Amino acid sequence: MPNIRVKFFANFREFTGTKELEIYGSTLIGILKNLCTQFPGFEELIFDGEKIKPYVNVFLNGRNVKESGGINTMLHADDEIAIFPPVSGG
Repeated sequence: MPNIRVKFFANFREFTGTKELEIYGSTLIGILKNLCTQFPGFEELIFDGEKIKPYVNVFLNGRNVKESGGINTMLHADDEIAIFPPVSGG
């Protein structure tokens, strides 16, 4: 399994207590599930059932996973995941 860097932003950073970490996993959904195990309550912040909540943005190497491979995307060494909360303002 590759070593994947995960970056957290805004309230996700506050919830996890870190701005980034490295975790092993072979799929995006596997990484997200591992984060839910590592940080109890994280699942309620990002998942709606088995899908990522519509207002949560998960990027893999700078591309929104909702517009690319989805949560079942296979990961490779040195991939980077970024998790953003809803953004609003003007």
